[in-house]
Amino acid sequence: FSTIITGIFVGVPALFVNMDMVVDLTSIGTLFAFALVCGGILVIDPRGTSGARFTVPYLNGRLLIVLLLLGAGLAWYYDRHNGGAVQASLRQFVEDVNGTTAARTGESWYSVFRHQIPYLVFLLASLAIMVVTFQKKLSLLPVLGLLTNLYLMTQLGINNWTMFLVWLLIGLAIYFTYGYKHSRLNKAAVG
Repeated sequence: FSTIITGIFVGVPALFVNMDMVVDLTSIGTLFAFALVCGGILVIDPRGTSGARFTVPYLNGRLLIVLLLLGAGLAWYYDRHNGGAVQASLRQFVEDVNGTTAARTGESWYSVFRHQIPYLVFLLASLAIMVVTFQKKLSLLPVLGLLTNLYLMTQLGINNWTMFLVWLLIGLAIYFTYGYKHSRLNKAAVG
């Protein structure tokens, strides 16, 4: 029964919305769910030491920091001596952020910059995850899963992020409203 109801709630709006947006919203929702699973593993069992039948294999996440820094350094070195594609990409990013691209294309600074917001959030989140991974020796696999999913989410564009956040806020409002009214703890406190 729940599959039919879900199909109706997904299928009917899909008739009236651009199919590319439906596909992108499905992708961002799925990637967000995977990111939540990876983050949940890091919170519940960061070292894979629980007595459960299945645990995620623990690989020291400090390796992640070293490998990422080494990879970035090698990419930068290789790029300097072989064409400069990474430097050109970074230069374009800086031009987008400081408004040079906007002046060149005739668009407003914000209309160019707003498309970089998910990427900036990803960079800040990545730095925070790297620091926490180094400090707490988190497992490598969930950290890589979390970073990969967050990166893939950044590639879906600001319009998809806006729609996703609106949909997420509506869902959270329904969830907490229903939970507050139908909570067994709330009934026990009142009765």
